[in-house]
Amino acid sequence: MVTTAPIDVRARAVAAATRLFAAQGFEATSVQAVADDVGVTKQAVLHHFPSKEHLRQAVLDAILAHWNEALPRLLLAATAGEDRFDAVFGELQRFFTGAPDRALVVLREALDRPHEMKKLLRGPVKPWLSAVAGYIKAGQKSGAHYADVDAEAYVVHVLQMVIAASAAASVSSSVIEQDGRQRYDRELARIARASLFTDEAARSRPRPAEEEPAAKTRAKGGAKRSAR
Repeated sequence: MVTTAPIDVRARAVAAATRLFAAQGFEATSVQAVADDVGVTKQAVLHHFPSKEHLRQAVLDAILAHWNEALPRLLLAATAGEDRFDAVFGELQRFFTGAPDRALVVLREALDRPHEMKKLLRGPVKPWLSAVAGYIKAGQKSGAHYADVDAEAYVVHVLQMVIAASAAASVSSSVIEQDGRQRYDRELARIARASLFTDEAARSRPRPAEEEPAAKTRAKGGAKRSAR
């Protein structure tokens, strides 16, 4: 007898709701549409989520849960300033660029339901925003970060940049020829890093391995020009 694994209706409903809320917004998405996407009845979805509002909260909770788990680990694992930046910013960028629907959901929430988003930012999001701001303030004391950076505002701006850039990436990066998406994402990271780390901190940072060949090529080219 052939048996099939049971459908995880709850997880699949959250995934389907994330896609549909991203594509058409919360108000335009019905519980029936989520059920149809999962391939179950509306009652099966309502068994896990009594209302569409509960489903919306589950989508946002799934996004927040990742950061509640990941951020403390990232801040503790990387001790050096640049390493910590790369760990946290890299995870933030991967989280949203790897699943643009997450970015679209957050962006839609901010535009369509600003009052609810304000409560979210002042509630569950505030602790980890403060944790990253604290890391920036520590870097300012050591001279690694620019003294005039407003730590809390910087974190909010970078978060907004990554979310908006990820949500629009498929369109915005299309104008950049040759490896457009890679260049698009790389430049965003450079902007975030350059506005935080002082010139002295940047000079003391070890050169990434992928930059070394290009640097050597430029050095050889300079030597040849000098010989001429």
